[in-house]
Formats: sequence, C-alpha cells, structure tokens
Amino acid sequence: MTDNTQQFASDNYSGICPEAWAAMAEANHGHERAYGDDQWTARAADHFRRLFETDCEVFFAFNGTAANSLALSALCQSYHSVICSETAHVETDECGAPEFFSNGSKLLIARTENGKLTPAAIREIALKRQDIHYPKPRVVTLTQATEVGSVYRPDEIRAISATCRELGLNLHMDGARFANACAFLGCAPAELTWQAGVDVLCFGGTKNGMAVGDAILFFNKDLAEDFDYRCKQAGQLASKMRFLSAPWVGLLQDDAWLYYANHANHCARLLAELVSDIPGVSLMFPVEANGVFLQMSEPAVEALSARGWRFYTFIGAGGARFMCSWDTAEERVRELARDIREVMRTA
Repeated sequence: MTDNTQQFASDNYSGICPEAWAAMAEANHGHERAYGDDQWTARAADHFRRLFETDCEVFFAFNGTAANSLALSALCQSYHSVICSETAHVETDECGAPEFFSNGSKLLIARTENGKLTPAAIREIALKRQDIHYPKPRVVTLTQATEVGSVYRPDEIRAISATCRELGLNLHMDGARFANACAFLGCAPAELTWQAGVDVLCFGGTKNGMAVGDAILFFNKDLAEDFDYRCKQAGQLASKMRFLSAPWVGLLQDDAWLYYANHANHCARLLAELVSDIPGVSLMFPVEANGVFLQMSEPAVEALSARGWRFYTFIGAGGARFMCSWDTAEERVRELARDIREVMRTA
C-alpha cells in the first residue's frame, strides 16, 4: 500500500471535502478585512445561528485542543475543577492544555458507562469534597460522540444538565464528532445542545471534511465575555480569518456536514456488519458514530498491521479502533473486512 492509500487509523487522515475546498478557493479572490472582520466570518457565524436556531456567540480556532482548552478556561477560575470522563480527550490527549490555559484548573475523572458520564457519577465527584482545600467543581465536559463511539441521547444530556444546574456547574461539550452524533440520532443540533442545557459547544470541522478549524459556540452568551481576548492571547486569532471560516460556509450552507457524517457512520456500520460473523472478533462498544472498536487476537492485530493497514490499538490488549471518514470508500471497507477475516483464520 502506498503512503496515500485510504486508511482507518483516524478520520484526521482524510483530505478536504469539495465544498470546503471550493469555499476556500472562492474566499481567495481579492482582499478582505483581517482578524475576523470579513464577510466570510460573518456568513459562517450566521450559518451557525440558523443551524442551531439561536443567537449564539461564535468564535473560530485552529484546532480542537485550543477550542476545548480556551472554552473550559472561560468557564472556570484556576482554583476550580472540571469533571470529565476517564477517556475524555481533554484528559488523555491534550498535553495538559486545559490546565495550562486555565492557569491550573484541575481535571477530575468520573466513572462512565460505555464512555458516557451519568448524573450519578457527576454528583459523586462534585460532592466528594466541599472544603476549601479541594479544587471547587465548576464545569462538566461531555464528548459527543464519545471517545469510544457512543452517542449521548437528548434525554441523557438533559439529565446531566439538570444535575449541573442543581450543583452550580457549567456544561461544556467537546463536539469533535458532533456531526456524527447528529447523523446517528437524526436530531437537530439544537436538540443536542442548548435546548438540552449545554452552555458551550466546540464543533469540530477537521474530522468532518475541513483542513483545520473548530467553531466555539456560546449558547450562554454571558460566558463569552472577553473570549476574543483569550483567543488572541492564545495565538488563535487568525489574521486571515476568512480561511478558517470560509470552509464552514461550504460545509453548512447546503448541509454537506450532515451528508458526510451520515456517510462516515454508514461505512462504520458496514464494517461492523461485515466482520460480525468472524470467529474470535467481537465489538467492544456499540457502533453509533463513525468508529468501530474490535476485540481481536494479538497475532491477528500484528498480521493486519503487517499487511499495511493502519489503525490504533491504544484501547487495551487485543483492542483495535477503525475510524471511517467523510470520503471512505465502501470497497476499502470491504477490503479491510476481508483481510480481518483472513488474518483471524490464519493468525
């Protein structure tokens, strides 16, 4: 396999979707005002407000790490804490950025069920200690879809939000794969966010067909005070902002974001179906978004890697994660399934 052969290690491997590419090309004509005071940034923000059916504050960052970390820093002080799952990206994969940008807010790890936080788990952590010697819980962060591919239903988010209101906590959502969650549930974005009690959403574009970029949406506009200054201080205020915002126009204006999320989810379901009858292969988690987590023998994992397939095995012995993308070809899914069947038979 050549280096540019379609792979399943990450949905970050994929290129830029045609709609985002075309919007960037169109934005490249002539001059525009700098630092976000341009027509493309205004159009993208308005598209988000229409999509979410509310007048939210919209900001753009280069990537999810910056978006999540800056959003969390806006929701708490350095002596506060953030409740998250043990698999949360902010805990395992952001190199301490949430703590760095908040000047030290501590992440507190809560138990999960299939990767999802529950009101009981949040309450357990929030009420564990309430003395002045312990960082005061101030924020809960959810990942939608979760790091193991599970999706929060609207009633689950509402229940968590009610717990947050009871305990005086803000609710943040890491939406790196928010599009895939919407596609799976068939829900309007508003149903999964502000209507369910989410204060801030970081909507990921990179895994949905863009080159770079996350949008930070403050549904509770009071929490967005001075957030533009945070972005500038953190190096997230793009001088040529239109090249961060224009791809969003391309994705949002004709619902390409949802079409591609549906396609990626479909390919993940197809892979799960094609390997469902292979002896020794089992699903580790339900396939609800665009990821498939398979339990396989170690020799089979090694043999599959030797055949040139790239995938992650960071989820435990014998566990392999396969991610589908906006551009995943069904034939590649079938090729992968055939090789999994072969290595399980011979390894």
